[in-house]
Amino acid sequence: MRAMTSKRYIALLRGVNVGRAKRIAMADLRKLIEDLGYTEVRSVLNSGNVVFSGAARPQAEVAAGIEEALVLKLGVAARTLVLDGAELAAIMAANPLLDQAPDHARLVTFILSDPLSMPDTLRAIDTLCHQDWRPGALALGERAVYVWCPDGILDSAAAAALGKLLGDATTSRNWTTLLKLHALSGAAAA
Repeated sequence: MRAMTSKRYIALLRGVNVGRAKRIAMADLRKLIEDLGYTEVRSVLNSGNVVFSGAARPQAEVAAGIEEALVLKLGVAARTLVLDGAELAAIMAANPLLDQAPDHARLVTFILSDPLSMPDTLRAIDTLCHQDWRPGALALGERAVYVWCPDGILDSAAAAALGKLLGDATTSRNWTTLLKLHALSGAAAA
């Protein structure tokens, strides 16, 4: 009998606990993930970031299972993006803006759900990257778009333009949050 391969996952729920909509207690979210059969479930902050382990499966399948359970058990519809630890590590290693972004809370990463299926959008992002966003900056990676927002994300023209272009094809996290998720994703990896 062959042993099942275990994998470390990172789930990023879009728009959770922002304002009054899509309110989810992190204890309820952790239990929901555990009830789906996953182990070593940890949440980061109160904004829908969960790291967990489970049998190796396609991330889209894992995300769909979480989205369905959110609606059925918690009554919340939230787009969910699932990465594995290696994908998150690659996103982090590819960030070209780290040298110019001393405040990690203002360095935002927009993670793309399926970049291969969006060639026109990638071309539009590339066009945005060539605009002058000073004092901020915008850079495109393979799986993410990095935005330096020195005056904060709410005052960032680059982040606003990118958010308008991408809509719900992305979810964003600041660098501080990604560092925490990265640390947890490697903590229990086999």
